[in-house]
Amino acid sequence: MLTPARLRDPEFLAHLRALAPDLLVLASYGKILPQSVLEVAPLGNWNLHASLLPKYRGAAPIQYALLNGETETGVTLMEMTAELDAGDIYLQVSEPIYPEDDYGTLEARLAKRAAELLMEGLSQLEAGTLTRTPQNHAEATYAPMLTKDDARMRWEEPAERCKNRIRAFAPKPGAFTTWRGKLLKLWKAVAVPDAPPAEPGTILSVAPEHFLVACGQGALRLLEVQPENRVRMEVRAFINGYRPQVGERMG
Repeated sequence: MLTPARLRDPEFLAHLRALAPDLLVLASYGKILPQSVLEVAPLGNWNLHASLLPKYRGAAPIQYALLNGETETGVTLMEMTAELDAGDIYLQVSEPIYPEDDYGTLEARLAKRAAELLMEGLSQLEAGTLTRTPQNHAEATYAPMLTKDDARMRWEEPAERCKNRIRAFAPKPGAFTTWRGKLLKLWKAVAVPDAPPAEPGTILSVAPEHFLVACGQGALRLLEVQPENRVRMEVRAFINGYRPQVGERMG
């Protein structure tokens, strides 16, 4: 397996050409191949992309699908070009997104789907039955590379969107907020759309096994959190140890 830091490195190109590959296959690489690399393999250059292209082109399709509350995604086997995720489509397979899914669970299923799709593509290539379909570029949407700030909770958003932000960043790097001047990561929550209105980020109620935090619309019932420099814990343990109070604010 080759994962070079610089694709235009003459040493890497020489090594790649010496291998004389018939076909190049990439998955989760995140960089556009230069023309010098695209010309190496006579049978083409395939990419396995974790979305149903042309939807969610870019580096973070799984996270954006979760963040936007999608109920379906999939994997696309496509031909690579000099434009980001814009090549012709060979094969696609869909995969449902379940309400309990987070990035970790969804990525694992899509990886399995990708392996199956690659084997099907190779089988059709060998049989001479593989076809390609141009993408409808007018329908393209994008999932650009994420930053650390994307994982920061925006309590002014609706509760469902806040919950989806937690899902999109679990198990890495973890959605976060601040509380009592320290970092607090959020790992599991339930949206409560009919909660009474309050200033976003305000703790509305505290119960033995959960507490409720106001969002722009509705609230989040937090179920699993991680205080700064501590391990992940269920909310019962957090409440017993830290004693959050109604009216306190999260930032």
